[in-house]
Amino acid sequence: MNLDGWKKLQINLSGIGFWLAIFGGVWLLGSVGLGWIVHSILILIVLLAIAPVILLIGVRWWLQRNLIESSCPVCQTSFPALNNTQVRCPGCGEPLRVSSGKFTRLTPDGTIDVEAIDVSVQQIDDRGS
Repeated sequence: MNLDGWKKLQINLSGIGFWLAIFGGVWLLGSVGLGWIVHSILILIVLLAIAPVILLIGVRWWLQRNLIESSCPVCQTSFPALNNTQVRCPGCGEPLRVSSGKFTRLTPDGTIDVEAIDVSVQQIDDRGS
């Protein structure tokens, strides 16, 4: 007898035992009145699959409402920041408050920024010799 012919007809059924056990367990739970366990597990799987999408949509919505881009009132450098926060301008280092969609200085209006320069002095003798 030629056994090689039967080997060619053999079907690879690896892994089907797992799915048959899952199907049998679901059928058994449903038949004894515990189908609600199966439904709750399926609902949990669906929620876990949908949660990243809902999280992504929520973060995008929050960023659209709270991320503003404006220019510094001192040096006119444009940069993004979160609304209702305090930041420093990356261009000039001025501390700024972000409120109602624009940057305002934390220092009061009318304040003039001055940079002190060290000047070396040479003494001149006026006594007249």
